[in-house]
Amino acid sequence: MTCFTYILFSKIIDRYYVGYTCSALEERLRKHNTNHKGYTGKSNDWEIVYSENYESKTEAYSREREIKSKKSRKYIENLIHKE
Repeated sequence: MTCFTYILFSKIIDRYYVGYTCSALEERLRKHNTNHKGYTGKSNDWEIVYSENYESKTEAYSREREIKSKKSRKYIENLIHKE
């Protein structure tokens, strides 16, 4: 099973979103861009700007928590532009 930690960006609200999934990344993006309650429901122009592959859900979730713990837009932007 391949899992992903990913970062989305919305130009409309100028925000990043960090998440993880063990399903298809494009399908997960489609769900984020549908009208729903929750953080990503505020906008429907989310795009994947960064992702990392992991062998397990535990690793992907751990990496998501690590990125979120930085509470830093600059850290996220450095991560994205490092590629």
